[in-house]
Amino acid sequence: MAREEPGTIVVMYIERVPNRNSPPAVLLRESYREGSKVRKRTLANLSKLPDHAVDGLQALLKGGVTIANLPDSFKITRSRPHGHVAAVLGSLKNTGLHNLISSENTRNRRLVLAMIIARIIDPRSKLATARGFSDETSFSSIGKILGIEGADEDELYLAMDWLLSRQESSENSLASLHLASSTLVLYDVSSSYLEGKTCPLARYGYNRDGKRGKLPIVFGLMCDASGCPIAVEVFEGNTADPKTLSNQITKLKERFGIAKIIWVGDRGIISSTTIQQHFQADERSFDWISARRAVQIRSLVEQESIQLSLFDEQNIAEISSDDYPGERLIAWINPMLAAERAKTREELLQATEKELAKIAAATMREKRRLTGASNIGLKVGKVVNHYQVAKHFKLDIQEHSFSYERNRQSIDSEAALDGLYVIRTSLKPEVLSPQETVRAYKSLSQVEQAFRSFKTVDLKVRPIYHHRAARVKAHVFLCMLAYYVEWQMRSLLAPMLFDEDDWESARKQQKSVVKATYSDRTKAKARTKRTDDNLPVHSFQTLLADLGTIAHNEIISTIGGASFVFDKITQPTMVQQKALDLLGVSLICTQ
Repeated sequence: MAREEPGTIVVMYIERVPNRNSPPAVLLRESYREGSKVRKRTLANLSKLPDHAVDGLQALLKGGVTIANLPDSFKITRSRPHGHVAAVLGSLKNTGLHNLISSENTRNRRLVLAMIIARIIDPRSKLATARGFSDETSFSSIGKILGIEGADEDELYLAMDWLLSRQESSENSLASLHLASSTLVLYDVSSSYLEGKTCPLARYGYNRDGKRGKLPIVFGLMCDASGCPIAVEVFEGNTADPKTLSNQITKLKERFGIAKIIWVGDRGIISSTTIQQHFQADERSFDWISARRAVQIRSLVEQESIQLSLFDEQNIAEISSDDYPGERLIAWINPMLAAERAKTREELLQATEKELAKIAAATMREKRRLTGASNIGLKVGKVVNHYQVAKHFKLDIQEHSFSYERNRQSIDSEAALDGLYVIRTSLKPEVLSPQETVRAYKSLSQVEQAFRSFKTVDLKVRPIYHHRAARVKAHVFLCMLAYYVEWQMRSLLAPMLFDEDDWESARKQQKSVVKATYSDRTKAKARTKRTDDNLPVHSFQTLLADLGTIAHNEIISTIGGASFVFDKITQPTMVQQKALDLLGVSLICTQ
């Protein structure tokens, strides 16, 4: 087949080149003229194609197939979204997680890997996930790539049971990779609700999701200092946050073999009781960082252990109190949070006054006047309890009248504590400075980010349809492994995402522990929506969706009367190729 270029005539042809002791190399070449010389160049190596495919292509080049009927000689029989699958699977294998789960490439391991990938790219119920693996109903290339196209939901359930039996060994391996002696451990607790009421773990308790009529479970997540997840444990829904801590301490000492570490936990977890039970009684093998509640902070202010004038020129101060012998107390004020709380309180006060004014007017109208202290009190109570600012009002309820005014003393007392935090720690100053201690406590926000990804943003741990306790635990552990892969991917993809990707510069620019400072590069990404190499900036979810447009195509050809099928993957764009390069993965996947 000949094609014309300016000043030249190019002819494409197939050439078989002898290869000594091996089969001949089959090359697609073209010859062209440069002046009086005829030259040739190789376009592709066709040695791996079957003979009938080569013969068909040769017939095409010799003119056996015309340009008019060429499109009819190739048909795409199946096209599966593939790029995001390749990115996640390749990243998972780069972390070595597949070998931590099991060193043998069994069907159970492939099913678990498939569920982890599906949890990241498109979280659904196990029934819908299994349908996505089927050849007839697939919505990605997961089933084909991992060779599990015949899997159904029952097989996925059995694979979850197998995964749960390997949770302990997997977490031990993750701990050995990410935790070392004298490092920080971040720990926090959250909850999620279950569908149905038959699971033994489902108990009425504090439901953080605020879902009425749904029974929650509680789960605690352990992360390293950078927020990388290490272990997760599921508890009954009525388990108090502090009671989950003892299991984690035992896990660190007996399973992970860590004798000295710094715990960072929220004020609801590392309380005075848990400190006495688990830390002081253990001869300080573990140090800890926590915070004080608002009531305890108010007590410190009233005792003048905290003098608010200390914060006139700086936002952080180390204090002492006889109530906390042998401990360090570090107080700091977040001006932005203080302003936000003041604004919120004023909005609630105004909204309450608006409704109270209506009640006061109802007691003075001529027709159908509101009377009776009990009737008036019922309506007033409904208003102040709804906005939760009853303590900030002085209420005068009579049989035939009602009046109110703001309680300035109560408001001023609360406003004085706006944005004020007190960090409590057993660490000596030579181990962590006040600023470093505050930063360590603020790093708990990374665990909160993990919970947000768990529950709403990416992995969607809920709704939970499983009814057996073991299946619920396996489901949560599966979500943790998926977040582990996502966390690694986000770190590598940071230059293409709105996330911070220059932490060293950000730390150098940060002048206060109060406000997080972003590097100039990250600010530029947010402002211009372009990267340093002038590519569009993505969120993690939109980048996965972009990669998902790379398809794994099955193509059938009837060139020269010979029918043959071959696979072809979509050529990635510059943005997609950049993402693949950052992740260090290939579009060609293996089991």
